[in-house]
Amino acid sequence: MLKSIEISGFKSFGKKAVLDFTQPISSIVGPNGSGKSNAAESFRFVLGEQSVKSMRGKRVEDLIFNGGKDAPRANRASVKLVFNNSRRLINLDFDEVSLERVVHRDAVSEYFINGSPARLKDINELLASAHIGSSGHHIISQGEADRVLNANPKERREMIEDALGLKIYQFKKQESERKLEKTAENIEKVESLRREIAPHLKFLKKQVEKIEKTVELRNELTKLYLEYFKRESEYLKLAQIKVAEDKKAPVEKMARLEEELRQAKKVLAESQTKDAKSDKLVGVESELRRLRQAKDMAGRELGRLEGEIGSLLRFVAKQKEQAIKNAEQKVYLSEVETMAKEAFQLADSALNSNDQNALLSALKGVKDLLNKFLSNKRNEEAKLDFTETENEIAGLKDKVTTEEEKLKTLASEERDWQRQYEDVRLEIEKEKDSNRDAEKAVFRIMAEQNELHGVLSDLKNREERIANEEASYKNELREAGVLVGVGALRFETMAVIAEDGHTVTVEEMFTESRHIQEDRRRVMERMKIRLEDSGVGSGDDVMKEFREVSERDTFLGRELEDLLKSSESLKVLIKELDDKLDTEFRTGVDKINKQFQNFFALMFGGGTANLSLIREQKRRRKSDIETLNQMTSGEEMTTEDMEPEFEEKEGLDIEVNLPRKKIKGLMMLSGGERALTSIALIFAMSQVNPPPFIILDETDAALDEANSRKYGDMIENLSKYSQLILITHNRETMSRAGVIYGITMGNDGVSKVLSIQFDEAVAVAK
Repeated sequence: MLKSIEISGFKSFGKKAVLDFTQPISSIVGPNGSGKSNAAESFRFVLGEQSVKSMRGKRVEDLIFNGGKDAPRANRASVKLVFNNSRRLINLDFDEVSLERVVHRDAVSEYFINGSPARLKDINELLASAHIGSSGHHIISQGEADRVLNANPKERREMIEDALGLKIYQFKKQESERKLEKTAENIEKVESLRREIAPHLKFLKKQVEKIEKTVELRNELTKLYLEYFKRESEYLKLAQIKVAEDKKAPVEKMARLEEELRQAKKVLAESQTKDAKSDKLVGVESELRRLRQAKDMAGRELGRLEGEIGSLLRFVAKQKEQAIKNAEQKVYLSEVETMAKEAFQLADSALNSNDQNALLSALKGVKDLLNKFLSNKRNEEAKLDFTETENEIAGLKDKVTTEEEKLKTLASEERDWQRQYEDVRLEIEKEKDSNRDAEKAVFRIMAEQNELHGVLSDLKNREERIANEEASYKNELREAGVLVGVGALRFETMAVIAEDGHTVTVEEMFTESRHIQEDRRRVMERMKIRLEDSGVGSGDDVMKEFREVSERDTFLGRELEDLLKSSESLKVLIKELDDKLDTEFRTGVDKINKQFQNFFALMFGGGTANLSLIREQKRRRKSDIETLNQMTSGEEMTTEDMEPEFEEKEGLDIEVNLPRKKIKGLMMLSGGERALTSIALIFAMSQVNPPPFIILDETDAALDEANSRKYGDMIENLSKYSQLILITHNRETMSRAGVIYGITMGNDGVSKVLSIQFDEAVAVAK
């Protein structure tokens, strides 16, 4: 229920004026020009009306009191409405709600709800829930009584929707459409972002796949390394132990023989029967010792040279294999495209100049460009010169030949001295003299020493071979640590599992053929070359970037999915609101038609009147921008594209049939008949969905005395549902009011308010 209105600085109300509405019907009267209609327009103003023209002004300044003879002009206009909200008609948890609007001369408007700043949108939504609007059906200003009749079908439909309280659904629909439009923009932005990162993500994915293959190859190589190193480590440990054990007995025996030989030599040296044969025997023995030592040294040197030659040959073979792979290297398309782009620029420049010299110069430039490209590619290949290495190998082979000749010579000399030794031995054995026992001992010891020398020489060769294998093993360890990391070096505690599932023992590792271990090494060499050819490092930065971009793409994907779901939800909501609006509207029109028929028959003493739904087609021709977009997009323009389009809109038409007259259209009604028809429709609208208050500004001006009584009866009936504020000159209408406010204006041009409370007047009269 409306409680009061406070007007200050609005139009002719230069001073503060307060109108209290304590009765169901309040009347505002006064002479023409006193400012009665300004009071009605103040309601429009405070309820958020944005059209200055509808409030009989041209600019916002026209709404602010402009001063009078003795009154200065105001700098602002303010209107405050106060509602009794005990029934919570307005959706605020306050028993009293005030709405205030203030406008300044710079056209800035301020809105307040219970003294707190608010937006116009907040005011509209709050009022819509209570079936109140700034320019709705419940405020009929002077000269607008037949506005609902003059409106076109679409505008008339909007008025009826407002009267039926469907504005709140319209606000929700508009808000949903704005959200849907914003969602569509966001969907386009998200899709655009995904399109932007898609090529980079695809490139990173390929890089990651390459890195993953390299990691897989590295892991496989690590497994091979672990088994190889475990087997090699255990083999070398056991081989060294075996050599040491096999060497122990011969070394001890050789030491014992050396001692026996020393004692025998001592006997010979001290023997009184020493003769030339004894001296010769000692000399032969010394020479044989020297030859054997020289022969051992030559054999070791020969083994060292052969090992070095083998190492160099393996190095050369590996480098040649690498050189072959480098010669087959790939050239990336991006490098060719860059070179081709420069060549195209030279060619285009020459073709555009139409100069023969420029053409020749461009051809030379293209030739130089190709030569430079090929030269750079050749420089990238590993051009290895093996001359120095091959010369080194040839030199080592010469040394091997020399050592072999030397070994043959020493062996020949050894055989000669051995024959001499045998000759002397035979001669001495023929001697029966007991003094020859020492010489016989020497012969026996030297024979045993010859056998031991062969055994020790073999053991020495085994030691050197094991040492070379250990050096190669340590080199492989260093290379594995650099190539695949320390993971390949953690083999000490691991167990080797055979193909049949049993754990391989150390003894099995030792007795396994060395060719099998060599095959494993060759497999690892091939994998190492593949790993080096991949040219991919750890790839941590690429993997990190790929994860970040993937997460970004996944996030955008989820955002897009949420936006699409939100879009579908909004479309469903809009469809539901449309259905709700259509259902409520059609139901409301049926109710209004019943009341409209009753009021119309009451006003005219019969006849019929009703609202009918119509569909109107409005021509819509494509804009120049739409046509231009279609032409520039490459689409072929057809005759249908050039024809205008039609939009179907649903509206309301009014059909009337006066009694005793053959009048069925609004255009054929007189001014009074139009006024009566509009009043009947306004009252019907208000009866179906009563607003909290109705303001009627001289809507009864065209009525005669008889119709004024009917008008008064309808007002009294309508006041049971809505609070009425009547601006009138009609005595009959005034008589129905519980309070009358008189508006007068003095020489200062300021509207003033006087009031008469009939209830109080009657009490005083009694």
